[in-house]
Amino acid sequence: MPVQKFRSLEEMNRAPVLSLRQPDFEQFLRHCARYWAIAPKVYPRGVFRFRSIEDARKARGDPGGA
Repeated sequence: MPVQKFRSLEEMNRAPVLSLRQPDFEQFLRHCARYWAIAPKVYPRGVFRFRSIEDARKARGDPGGA
């Protein structure tokens, strides 16, 4: 954004407001791209049953954290 210089308050008030806001649809597309970049791409199918919490954590790849 360029820097604007004004000699008086009246001149500043007459100046148009500059905005770098993108159209809403482009902003929506950027948001979707950001979401898909961090979301998991593959979801396993089916329902899984485990005998213990440790077995479930192993299947998920969790090293044992909460």
